[in-house]
Amino acid sequence: MHRIQKFYLYLFILSFLVFISMSIPIEARTKTDAAYDCLSRIIKKDSKTIFEFQIKEDKSRGSYFEYRMKNNKVFVTASSPVDLTRGAYNYLSNACNCMVSWSGNHILIPAKLPEASKTLISPFGLRYYMNVVTHGYSTAFWDWKRWEQEIDWMAVHGINMPLIPGAHEAILKRVFEKLGLTDDEIKTYFTGPAFLPWNRMGNINGWDGPLPGKFFDKQLALSHLVLNRLREMGMHPIIHAFAGFVPGSVTRIFPDEKLRELEWGGFNKKYHAYLLDPASPLFNKIGKLFITEWEKEFGKEEYYLADCFNEMAPPLSEDGAKALTELTGYGKAIYNSINEANPNATWVMQGWTFLYFKDKEEKLFWNKKRLNAFLSGVPNDRVLVLDLTNEYTRLWWKLKPAWEIYRGFFGKKWIYGFIPVMGGRVPYNGRLDIYTSISTEALRSENKNNLVGFGFAPEGIENNEIIYELLSDMAWRTDPVDLDIWIEHYCKSRYGSFPDKLKTSYNYLLKSVYGDYTDRSVYRYQFGPIPKRKDPVPDSSKFGKGVEAFLSCKDILKKSELYKYDAIEVTAQYLGLKADELLYRFQFETHESDYTLLEEALEILKNIDRLYESHPTHKLGNWIAFAEKFGSSEVEKRYYISNAKRLVTTWGGDTRELSDYSARMWSGLIRDYYIPRWKLYYDAKRQKEPFKLSDWEELWITTPGISRIEPFPDPVKSASELFNKYYKSN
Repeated sequence: MHRIQKFYLYLFILSFLVFISMSIPIEARTKTDAAYDCLSRIIKKDSKTIFEFQIKEDKSRGSYFEYRMKNNKVFVTASSPVDLTRGAYNYLSNACNCMVSWSGNHILIPAKLPEASKTLISPFGLRYYMNVVTHGYSTAFWDWKRWEQEIDWMAVHGINMPLIPGAHEAILKRVFEKLGLTDDEIKTYFTGPAFLPWNRMGNINGWDGPLPGKFFDKQLALSHLVLNRLREMGMHPIIHAFAGFVPGSVTRIFPDEKLRELEWGGFNKKYHAYLLDPASPLFNKIGKLFITEWEKEFGKEEYYLADCFNEMAPPLSEDGAKALTELTGYGKAIYNSINEANPNATWVMQGWTFLYFKDKEEKLFWNKKRLNAFLSGVPNDRVLVLDLTNEYTRLWWKLKPAWEIYRGFFGKKWIYGFIPVMGGRVPYNGRLDIYTSISTEALRSENKNNLVGFGFAPEGIENNEIIYELLSDMAWRTDPVDLDIWIEHYCKSRYGSFPDKLKTSYNYLLKSVYGDYTDRSVYRYQFGPIPKRKDPVPDSSKFGKGVEAFLSCKDILKKSELYKYDAIEVTAQYLGLKADELLYRFQFETHESDYTLLEEALEILKNIDRLYESHPTHKLGNWIAFAEKFGSSEVEKRYYISNAKRLVTTWGGDTRELSDYSARMWSGLIRDYYIPRWKLYYDAKRQKEPFKLSDWEELWITTPGISRIEPFPDPVKSASELFNKYYKSN
């Protein structure tokens, strides 16, 4: 079949699915059926043979579930479909030692169901998930099948407020067209797909664009499927609204507009974003038009995200009093543009930048006066602040939490959240003891003010799975968790048992990688041959002992697929530290004279890559396959592949300050990018030949294809042998 015919067949199928889903009454699809279907997909059998679901709202309890046993069946009552699935998962996890995770599921349900009963009420009516940039670092090229899997994961983990892309660009394109902008002017505004999160937040325009024309149709069709499923599950999706950013060329049509130029991330002027003046009537006009066009396509929504100043200095007057007035104007402009189009909607904003951005004196730009001014023109119940970084604030910035600094965000609604992983990095990292307790501090505080939710906002997903399992549980707790008891349950649910050596392993992990929080947990080998080490992957003798104890369980847990994947991860992380030691010695102790050290380090990296070839998620091949499938022609496929590869490598900007930010430990990326980058650089240096690293990186990004490699026949056995080889050499 011709490629064009395939594309239109693809669109026809998606459109047909959208039509079918929209033609069935929502009421018939958003009660218990959606929950049954979710569980059936997960357990691979008809969930009605195990569960009996009932939805019963109870305003006195809010978000809750309860279950009890009768005649070898689990009767679950809950306040919504998503709470039903959470209740069912609680039973499967606690009574049957089951787990649902990104790397795979451990589902073993006995014919005779274990007796169990429980009632849980969440102290948080809203349970938030995802980050704006997750839709670059993880979901940029997902198809419906992958989105369906993620929504199922959300449902059983009790998430009822996910942030989604929501076809933002397709709707904004319509708005720009109605304003009179040309196709070329619109093309220069949007970035490539993987970089759209930063386009939505006004950080950059046009970078690695333009978007292929068919992108917008696919975005619309996919968003219909995602939104319909979320609504069926009783979730409250957040979608992007207009935050004031426009193409610079808008002045061709509106010559009197005073645009404010924004600068971010070392990008040159060509890629700078432009923000409308808050007093401009065009601000309100575009904002209203966006909501109107969005609702024409998708129907009414409740929560709209709009961030003006992500990691940037607001373009304000030098005069302090006038600047405060301008900040109030920006807040009012965003709120009014949403409110006038949908009076029942809530403006959602991220709180990340409030403690991130510093002024010229390296003091917090967003002091109490400025943030209060920004929020002062918006009713308390019509704005929701996502306070995303509570562990980051305490452990990295060493500050009081934002909600305390800003007095519970001055009475506005807010969500208590975490940002466990930057860029989607793979290494184990984080303070599990902190995750078990600090949200309960906020619940007990007299200063919590209008706290309405709990959530987590990783920049990239499919990593550090223990953290998300723990945080999902904390969303239903008012008291701290006993971590030792919780880890025993986690291991039984994940691997099927908890032998003594596994307990020993986790005790060491809690004192090393899961007792440490690092902002940028990146290996030396990932940064490349030009030294720019920032924040190392946590390393200690306790981690080595933890890996040793973990691998000693290989015979007991050999039937567990999730054990196999975790054995690969802990071994690869340990071997990465050994490779880094050798690279450091080569560069700084021998001053690049002992090439045997470099060769040994690269040999370790080859083995890490080969181990990860047996892992279900840590593969460049997965990332590339989604990008390639997104294309409708060979030209589009090549473009999407290069866009995907750029995000996880050089990123962009003239100063390259974001280079290697994502730093994925992926098979394919290690053997085809990290290793050759070191080897070619030093081969040229040794032979005194010219070699421009950036030219080679760009060639790799724009060249499709991944080399092939045979995985180890028995990856756990090989992991154990490799670990013993380098551990015993210490």
